[in-house]
Amino acid sequence: MKTSNALLFILVLLYINASTEWPTHTVCKEDNLEIYYKSCDPQQDFALSIDRCSDIVTHTFNIRAATVLRHSIKELYGKLEMIVNGKTVLTYSETLCGPGHSKLIFCGKKKGEHLYYEGPVTLGIKEIPQGDYTISAKLTNQDHVTVACADFTVKNYLDY
Repeated sequence: MKTSNALLFILVLLYINASTEWPTHTVCKEDNLEIYYKSCDPQQDFALSIDRCSDIVTHTFNIRAATVLRHSIKELYGKLEMIVNGKTVLTYSETLCGPGHSKLIFCGKKKGEHLYYEGPVTLGIKEIPQGDYTISAKLTNQDHVTVACADFTVKNYLDY
């Protein structure tokens, strides 16, 4: 019996190591708005949730996000790209943690620490563009190493 358990355990480990993609997670799905994400970091997934899709179209909404850091964050840079039909149509980047300014409560966290945030987020946009598109989000640290990244699929059929 112990041999079969050990064999099963080894097969599970081999399957996990052979897998090259993380699953697609549902952030929210309501009548006219659907948002999904998949981690684009082959070594790490993360958790993200919101209460309701309809909250996103308000100015501020609450999220919950969690991961374990594989790299320390002395400096943190964020980059977002909006991709429509395979072409980047909008790019936005911002320094989130850096010398003299820290916009996030987890600036200064070390490798191996848990990162957990629960609270309000403001996107700074008045409405979510209508249609189907991808938002690519990437966070890198002071060493230009990926801290977290994801590709979000947005399907918005809301008529503003």
